[in-house]
Amino acid sequence: MDRNDLRIGDAEREQTMAALREHFAQGRLTHEELDERLDTALAAKTARDLAQVTADLPGQEPAYRDPAYREPASPYGAGDWHAAMHAHRAQVQAMRHAQREMHRAAWMARRHAHGHRRGPHPILPVLGALMVIGLIVGGFGIFKVLFVVWLGAMVFGLVHRRFHYRG
Repeated sequence: MDRNDLRIGDAEREQTMAALREHFAQGRLTHEELDERLDTALAAKTARDLAQVTADLPGQEPAYRDPAYREPASPYGAGDWHAAMHAHRAQVQAMRHAQREMHRAAWMARRHAHGHRRGPHPILPVLGALMVIGLIVGGFGIFKVLFVVWLGAMVFGLVHRRFHYRG
């Protein structure tokens, strides 16, 4: 009698069902496929029946395999899907990094194309210095006039940037 024709117990069924749940969590099975395979695993009587439930999933070798079945060729080696997943994650990470860099470069190019600069307009520090000198030399009257001009320049600069550099 073939070893795969021996009857199995609840422990083997539970082990296979746990593996199926893990494959579902990894996204290899849909919910309908999981339900169908769990039903089949619960109804399995021999190791051969149980092996057929997970025969097309990566991981542990099934207890039974058809003699006509051949392992598909893989660049990572037979059954080494962990290395394939690691390579895939590294590739996705590299693509995300490249995409972030492209967005950053495009943003910088737009910024430089419009002549966009950070910080206040160069006239604002000059007006600030004139306010201090006016307060010292000319008193509070000159300071008030320069302060109003300084506030106007600030508001104009903010409004100008807000509406001119959209987009």
